[in-house]
Amino acid sequence: MAKKPHVIIAGAGLGGLAAALALLRAGIDVDVYEQAPALREVGAGVQVSANGTRVLYALGLGDELNRLAWQPKGKELRLWNTGEAWPMFDLGAESIERYGFPYLTFHRADLHDALGRAVRALKPDAVHLSARAVGCDQTAAGAVVHLKDAAPVQGDVLIGADGIHSVIRETLFGPDQPKFTGLIAWRGLIPRDRLPPHLHRQVGANWVCPEGHLVHYFVRRGELMNLVGMRERSDWQIESWTVPGSTEELLADFAGWHEDILTMMRNIDTPYKWALKVREPMARWSVGRITLLGDACHATLPFMAQGAVMAIEDGFILARCIQSYGDGLETALARYELARRDRTSRVIRGSANMIDHFHNSDLADPVKARTYMAAQWQPEQIRERYEWLFAYDATSVPV
Repeated sequence: MAKKPHVIIAGAGLGGLAAALALLRAGIDVDVYEQAPALREVGAGVQVSANGTRVLYALGLGDELNRLAWQPKGKELRLWNTGEAWPMFDLGAESIERYGFPYLTFHRADLHDALGRAVRALKPDAVHLSARAVGCDQTAAGAVVHLKDAAPVQGDVLIGADGIHSVIRETLFGPDQPKFTGLIAWRGLIPRDRLPPHLHRQVGANWVCPEGHLVHYFVRRGELMNLVGMRERSDWQIESWTVPGSTEELLADFAGWHEDILTMMRNIDTPYKWALKVREPMARWSVGRITLLGDACHATLPFMAQGAVMAIEDGFILARCIQSYGDGLETALARYELARRDRTSRVIRGSANMIDHFHNSDLADPVKARTYMAAQWQPEQIRERYEWLFAYDATSVPV
């Protein structure tokens, strides 16, 4: 590469920071423009399977991950009203043995902070706060991001990592057309010491029901339980992570569920709710020297626990492409998109298809539920749904 490019990134979420860290470690200069006044993340838990921890270890964060994470020994499926359990898959030591890296769960803010500190360790002034992207364009000299109440910023490449409501995506391709799934999601955190001892097990759980499902696992070294519950409802269609609900409304949505679930819900200080919307995979992510990353180009339903991991993979692959094809930056972005589009499209469609696996009328009756679980959740079927995800190696796939 005759001259290393200067990359600008709109958005300092997990994907934007992962891209910035990967680029800086490759010796490529980066500036990140973030609309928030402080470098912090909203949300609660995030699951990072072996394909994601592989990337984070490659970014030099192994010791930090071990300090911040909770490592489940496995996952199980449970029936919504009786609590009957079936093994889903082993994690812990088996993930390391099978894929080389652990399956970890984090408080989203902890992982975000680790990435941010690693970026600033390499370039202290890399992240520019209170810098809201309002549009973009490009000239013969490179790409430009327009900022609210500030001068435009030019770089050789612009990465739109500005999330599900991406301004960069809308500028390039126009408004998206999400469709409401008919599901709302609830999330909340519960301190471990508020839970009865039998809920302290080192196992994550997916509870299944005819008209909803629920996931819970510990984060922050096991200090907090993260709970996310989905219910079929058509009266709430706001797609935001930051709208608070009430404990009474939450409990009403899960009336009749097992007492373990209700106990957890009663101990959430503030539950939040948001509408789940689905988007078709995009046919194209890049225009010239501008491309997209993470939720900006492949927002997915949370039913395969891969949204954050796909953004982290994106950032690493994008850095590899810019490092490899830096003399032809449009080629670099085209190679990045080619390397990522099919995989992320499969995640989008696979996550949407999981609704049918988690929500089924047979789950209303314990006898029918056992037959259904035997038919749909055998080890070989589970492996087919997840093996291609976990075995992926973003550090070595062809670019």
